[in-house]
Amino acid sequence: MIECCCFKFISWTLLAIMIIFFLFKRIIKATSIPYSQLTQTQNEQFFFDPNANKKSKFPSIMNKSSLYLSVIVPSYNEEARLPGMLDEAFEYLEKRKKNDPEFTYEIIVVDDGSRDNTSKVALEYSKKYTVDVVRVLSQDFNRGKGGAVRMGVVKSRGKLVLFADADGASKFSDFERLEKIVKVNCSSLEDDKIVVCGSRRHLEKDSIAKRSLFRTFLMHGFHFLVWFLCVKGVRDTQCGFKLLTRPAALQTFSNLHVLRWLEIAQFLNI
Repeated sequence: MIECCCFKFISWTLLAIMIIFFLFKRIIKATSIPYSQLTQTQNEQFFFDPNANKKSKFPSIMNKSSLYLSVIVPSYNEEARLPGMLDEAFEYLEKRKKNDPEFTYEIIVVDDGSRDNTSKVALEYSKKYTVDVVRVLSQDFNRGKGGAVRMGVVKSRGKLVLFADADGASKFSDFERLEKIVKVNCSSLEDDKIVVCGSRRHLEKDSIAKRSLFRTFLMHGFHFLVWFLCVKGVRDTQCGFKLLTRPAALQTFSNLHVLRWLEIAQFLNI
């Protein structure tokens, strides 16, 4: 019995080491590409207006900002969870706008090649709030979370750019906490390059209690690789709640090489 348990433990450990080594090779290979590449189809350059029944071209992050805040929501097969997240976001954003007429915002829902009705659900919000407030970027194929965030960021109009996961894992009103940190450390939103990251590390003990030993080992292995190769000053690199000034967003997302979920770690490194 003891020998069987030891054999299983060694097998799982070797498998975990192989996976971590594979991720290490992927990071090295991806970051060795001399120039970043952002390819997009003709269809991905436009958003649909359900009220006017026509398509319009997205702006570029290279243009001057025209809003205070852009919220990027990467979504993959999120037709069930997206409405709850958007309702919470609008409850906060509309209340803030009512109290402060100078507060302007947009939400860009990036449908990352979903197989369900994610785009259709998001377009209902475009119809309700107009495309000046809600725009849907429907990607023709799946790029992964990092790629979806990148595609949304480069089409944003805000002085500040916020990522927020479609599952509503972060309380949207916590945006004010990130915003406060930006303002304390920033003299000009148009010029300063600042990135503020949310964190879920206070929930780590509870989440570890629900994970298997193998998944916990993989988690710590991934955190070590990110710490060793990318960034050492951020406790939770994978939290989907981050706030950037427009200059910071332009610099980081214009120089990314890695696609999919590892892209977020590399953007923090830049």
